[in-house]
Amino acid sequence: MPLLKDVVSKMPQAICELTPTAVNLNLIVNRDVPPFDSRELRQAMALSLDRQAFIDIISEGQSDIGGVTQPLPEGLWGMPPDVVKALPGYDPDVQKNRTEARLIMHKLGYGPDNRLKVKVATRDLPFFRDPAVILIDQLKEVYIDSELEPIDSTIWLPKVMRKDYVVGLNLAGSGPDPDQNLYLLYGAATCPDSCPSPLCSVPDEGLGVEHVRRAYSPPIELTQARRIYTSLPRTR
Repeated sequence: MPLLKDVVSKMPQAICELTPTAVNLNLIVNRDVPPFDSRELRQAMALSLDRQAFIDIISEGQSDIGGVTQPLPEGLWGMPPDVVKALPGYDPDVQKNRTEARLIMHKLGYGPDNRLKVKVATRDLPFFRDPAVILIDQLKEVYIDSELEPIDSTIWLPKVMRKDYVVGLNLAGSGPDPDQNLYLLYGAATCPDSCPSPLCSVPDEGLGVEHVRRAYSPPIELTQARRIYTSLPRTR
């Protein structure tokens, strides 16, 4: 946004417009590494997030809150706003979410005098580092003290593929069809051997990812895809 405003100020005759894209900011957590193998801890981290703050700071209010797919109306596979708000951590009442998160952390033995320390890895580019700094600040609200770990771009993806991280921030995009996200994020049991993502190690758990991919009727596929998108945040 600052760059766009700078261009417009210097060239008022230029026609500039923002267009929606399907690129998400993702908090990634290696759930094979204790104590992050605790689903409750990961839930507390999700509840700590103030998504609107990310939008206000990073894109000056020009982005949208959505699930794993591009939000409606531009994203045809997006979830309705009322469904998104019902997902864990997506309630716009941030203070209520964080109160719940702190209760979970207390239950796990953490608190003001026993804070969890972790490094937040991210790609060493400004548009990765900036949101990672915001993430670090927000995690403090739930007794998690983080340190930024910038990773050179040439080794970022290999590092993620090896699951050589504990907590990280990543940007991920997708095309107009949900197949990519269904496989890379949710469909380990049916993921092709060529799948490059370690996130694919998550079992299908009967969610029917392959069934969705093979459902040639768009209304049926959309319904099934949304079922997966709403189920996963509650089970991960």
